[in-house]
Amino acid sequence: MEKMVKQKTIKTEISLTGVGLHTGKEVKMTFKPAPVNNGFTFVRVDLEGSPIVEADANYVVNTQRGTNLEKLGVKIQTPEHVLAALTGCDLDNVIIELNASELPIMDGSAKYFVEALEKAGVEEQNAKRNVYVIKEVISFTDEATGSEILIMPSEHYCVTAMVDFGTKILGTQNATMKGISEFKTEISDSRTFSFLHELESLLENGLIKGGDLNNAIVYVDKEISAATMENLKVAFGKEELTVKPNGILDNLTLHYPNEAARHKLLDVVGDLALIGTKIQGKVIANKPGHFVNTQFAKKMAKIIKIEQRNYVPVYDLHQEPLMDIHKIMAVLPHRPPFLLIDRIIEMSESHVVGMKNVTMNENFFVGHFPEAPVMPGVLIVEAMAQTGGILVLSTVPDPENYLTYFMKIDNVKFKQKVLPGDTLIFKCDLITPIRRGICHMQANAYANGKLVAEAELMAQIAKKQ
Repeated sequence: MEKMVKQKTIKTEISLTGVGLHTGKEVKMTFKPAPVNNGFTFVRVDLEGSPIVEADANYVVNTQRGTNLEKLGVKIQTPEHVLAALTGCDLDNVIIELNASELPIMDGSAKYFVEALEKAGVEEQNAKRNVYVIKEVISFTDEATGSEILIMPSEHYCVTAMVDFGTKILGTQNATMKGISEFKTEISDSRTFSFLHELESLLENGLIKGGDLNNAIVYVDKEISAATMENLKVAFGKEELTVKPNGILDNLTLHYPNEAARHKLLDVVGDLALIGTKIQGKVIANKPGHFVNTQFAKKMAKIIKIEQRNYVPVYDLHQEPLMDIHKIMAVLPHRPPFLLIDRIIEMSESHVVGMKNVTMNENFFVGHFPEAPVMPGVLIVEAMAQTGGILVLSTVPDPENYLTYFMKIDNVKFKQKVLPGDTLIFKCDLITPIRRGICHMQANAYANGKLVAEAELMAQIAKKQ
């Protein structure tokens, strides 16, 4: 039986204050626990109605200085370091409350966010984590810059970032995160950086406000004029500034020789959180940047959405079944003509797959409809429920002493007709773990490579009186 990985949130809320790098505004940010399937959501408590902006790649509006989200006019600026911390702490559902548009820059890394989240503690939730497993290489290339991101199949989520800035002081650098557990120790404290030539224009345009030089590594990629040096001293409130032998301004010391590449990797992790689904695959980012990262995130989100909509599982029906009709009858109380499954193909602690061959000899075809036989939709729902019944009855030692009863049926949709000669496949996935004999599941029925019916079912088992 495969293990069910559960979703996670934080135990308690925790707040941080800091300034936005580009706006220079003081901001208070609060991480709060969130319900299952919430994902990461930003809440602007300073605006009327506290509008919510989901961490979704489709809300990216510009990536000039960091990643910027906007939904219905509500802006969230530079969320990437916080999103990287949330992903790096292996969380699924967190609400981030803000009283300004831009998140605090802190020291330019994700270290303080990781520390806060760890202090808040992690809590497992009663719902299965949705992970998209990469089966083939998917890539995105930005022709203008030559930047490329690709993802390939792997046993777990890992990232390699390769940067090449083409300057003497910062040439080619690589960084690798072999698994999400390495984020905290190897990646989270890597700080943002910029080049002197970028800083000059930012200073002239008044764009760097929160960035006193304690939260940015500055690579000096050109001669510094006396005027620029004076500008820098004023901007960063320093009496004296010099350039170190490794080409950075002397306001701070590098944590790692390849800190720049590690920070670019941090940005990739944060930007790819905008896909909205955890990914199992190996990411290779060549010359990553917020534009290429978020374009790739959009592409991935679209692929996942289309696949989920058109997903039809494939099973080998020639293989020996997990349960044949005799084993099924030893577990289920139903009997012909009301036993509507022939086989159980597979089962784990969180899902079950059953099968039925539909033949012209079914009793219901006599009246439904004699001239045009169609399997009644309610019986497809009943067959899905019987399949789910196998899963819930597998949790008790003496299933033959129990009966199963419906509690509710929601969101039922019938997509295709089921006709004599069709082979129906029923797949039931737990929405929440089974508790006190109550089973809440998403059930789908497939035939001829198409989804024919779907429903959310809740059933309960009870001992025979």
